[in-house]
Amino acid sequence: MKFVSFSAEGRSSYGIARDGGVWDLGARVPKAADLKSYLRLRADGGAGPAPLGSTIDFADGEFTYLPVIPNPDKILCVGVNYDEHRKETGRAEAAYPTIFTRFADTLVAHGAPIRLPAVSTALDYEGELAVIIGRPGFRVPEAEAMSIVAGYTGFNDATLRDWQRHSHQFTPGKNFPDTGALGPELVTADELPLERLVGCRIETRLNGQLVQSALLGEMLFSIPTVIAYLSSFTPLSPGDVIATGTPGGVGSKREPPLFMKAGDAVEVSVESVGRLRNPIAPEER
Repeated sequence: MKFVSFSAEGRSSYGIARDGGVWDLGARVPKAADLKSYLRLRADGGAGPAPLGSTIDFADGEFTYLPVIPNPDKILCVGVNYDEHRKETGRAEAAYPTIFTRFADTLVAHGAPIRLPAVSTALDYEGELAVIIGRPGFRVPEAEAMSIVAGYTGFNDATLRDWQRHSHQFTPGKNFPDTGALGPELVTADELPLERLVGCRIETRLNGQLVQSALLGEMLFSIPTVIAYLSSFTPLSPGDVIATGTPGGVGSKREPPLFMKAGDAVEVSVESVGRLRNPIAPEER
């Protein structure tokens, strides 16, 4: 099943993606106003059987995508989680995942512009797989970690490299508005078991040029390891987003550097998950 968050006819909702459009689940589940609330309702056993609607309420072009989870409580990101990227950044091998956070107001939807702030010319792409949490979990053993996963979506952790380097902390470079693209759809975990997922390829293209490519199984810290580690220090809740890290090939480590500029288009493709595409535009003033 593929869930999507969207806006149509002047209201926000969520539904099930169908060929040619979307089935409006939000209009049929009054107890859950958004996809995060629906995931929470499912976790509590209050959502009933999985919906099976096969019609289309809004055809393609009649709705606008929202970030798959527009309002996550937590966005937790893993840094340098592929060896090629670790090497290109000059980072030493680590015993634990490198973790940083994003704010919910940095998120932007599939098709919407990633914004280049006026204060920077160093906007870099970072194609990633995002894991969406579906059940509460605190101190979840690694062997049980996948049981709390709702599904997967694409993520572009677009980063202001100059602001990232202001200090040893990543926070400024990762939290400008409209720089974290999330979507387009949430593919449920039952459709894509972990043993299949690790064989899927993630690719990033800038203006059609392939700039990143790796297998998801090449992560240094696997999805279960990351979930177990994160949940060891913070409770995870339905709708939380975990960005699992970017492969090598980032623009800042190329010679010459390859940064995104207004008028560009960037695409993150995750095999069996979806294709996230965003234009680059200057920030609105």
